This record gives sequence, C-alpha cells and structure tokens, in this order.
Amino acid sequence: MTAKIKSYWSDDLVVTYDAALCIHAAECVRGLPQVFDTSERPWIQPANAPADEIAEVVMRCPTGALHFERKDGGAAEPAPEVHTIRLRERGPLYLRGDIELRLADSAVVRDTRMALCRCGASQNKPFCDNSHLGIGFADSGALGDNRVRLLDTVQTGGKLIVTPTANGSIKVEGDLALSSSDGQTTFEGNRAFLCRCGSSHNKPFCDSTHKEIGFQAEGA
Repeated sequence: MTAKIKSYWSDDLVVTYDAALCIHAAECVRGLPQVFDTSERPWIQPANAPADEIAEVVMRCPTGALHFERKDGGAAEPAPEVHTIRLRERGPLYLRGDIELRLADSAVVRDTRMALCRCGASQNKPFCDNSHLGIGFADSGALGDNRVRLLDTVQTGGKLIVTPTANGSIKVEGDLALSSSDGQTTFEGNRAFLCRCGSSHNKPFCDSTHKEIGFQAEGA
C-alpha cells in the first residue's frame, strides 16, 4: 500500500485523508456536506464547521481514510472499548477497535477503523479497494456456522490483532464481536479465521476453499 495522505487545516483542527484507503462510503459527505464536498477544491474545508462536529463525522468513516488532529485542545479520537467486525453486504469487513494489523514484512498498521477485503480481488490487499463491485461479489452479509472461538490462551494486551496469512485467511485475535450486515446476529469470542479469497462456503469464516482455488495473496 502506498500512502497518499493529504492534510486540510483550520485554526482548530487538521483533517487528514488517505486516498489509498478510501472506498467512497460517503459518510463524510452525508454528515457534513459543507465541509466534505467533492465538487469543490479543496474538497475538504475544515473552517466551514465547528471542530467537534467535524471530529464526530470523521469518526464515522469506516475505512480509516479520514482522521483528525485537534489544535484547540479538544479530545482525540478514542479507541473503541469493544472490538467489532461487521460484514458489509456484498462488500468488505468493517473493523473498529484498537486494531493492530500485522503484515508479512513485519510492518504494523495501527488504527481504530479499517475496511478489509473479503472478495479476494482487491489490488490493495488486505484493504478493500471496491474491487467487489467490479467482479460482482455476491454475499448477503449473513453469518455462517459459528467459528468464532473462545480460548483462555489468547493474550493481546487489549488489542485486536489482525494477521492476513499468506495465500490464506485473515487471523483475528482479541476479544471481538462479529456481526452480520444487518446487525441482527452477533458472535463473540477471541479468535477467528475469516475468508479473504471470496469463495468460502461458510462466509465470513474460512473453510479452506482458498487451497482448492489456488488463491494467491501475500500476508502483506
């Protein structure tokens, strides 16, 4: 992943935008159109709303493409107390929490919000890049047979540890709540292996179909 981060300033805060992570969920545009307006240049204008309102809307961004830094003494974004993973119908995994993403080159990405690919086609793995739209990825966002595990041996220091495995699943460790796209069904545990090839018959869980189809993706 190549960062494409730009900063937009006002007297009270700085909003940063990473185009490599954006999948145009448009929570920002809907939330504060006077600040986030793609028809304007620059498209982010933080002076057009109070810092508290901008911070609240930025935290709605599901991908982590948007962040803020307060310059007025206001509160920084807190790490959610509960780690959640929610499926998006025909789309990615939305993660929220104190997330530590461990990549194959020993790099670590830390964030409170991420959108991870589960269709297998992203050109920016493990992150979603909207390739699911181009390939017609079809999944209702329902939870398959429960493969979230509760183990006494998992110790993560309160973090959600996410590790994409080479040519395989996404290993998730740490107390978590995994929910269907409609939010009606939730599994809780502290370890899960989630499909990222797009072909599991028990989505969102891995069922080793990646081996049958020859899925290729580095851990990074």
